[in-house]
Amino acid sequence: FGSSLSCPPRPAPPASSPAHLFAGTAAGMAKVAGKKGGRKSQEPVTRDYTIHLHKLLHKIQFKKRAPRAIREIRKFAAKAMTTKDVRIDTKLNKFVWSNGVRNVPTRVRVRMSRKRNEDEE
Repeated sequence: FGSSLSCPPRPAPPASSPAHLFAGTAAGMAKVAGKKGGRKSQEPVTRDYTIHLHKLLHKIQFKKRAPRAIREIRKFAAKAMTTKDVRIDTKLNKFVWSNGVRNVPTRVRVRMSRKRNEDEE
């Protein structure tokens, strides 16, 4: 089994909410392809998550922020999808790096999908 992350289209934010929270969060995509761990809960599944990168990158030095953000997304996906094989889509990587190494987006909205592992059968 494997899983993949990609981003759903975001609805327009309500008029009362600040636009900067939603700006660009629809760009995130990643793929997670995982191996069966002998559990029955490893069916292919797709879910949407918002990953709050700001709190995960608190007190991380500037030159390590974007690489750390990618690692944190990987860690989040591995935990959520119960798999070690996590593949991040190039669009998600570009979105995280879009503001440079220092100014990582505060939140990213991702669609994670666990996929069947072709190598297994």
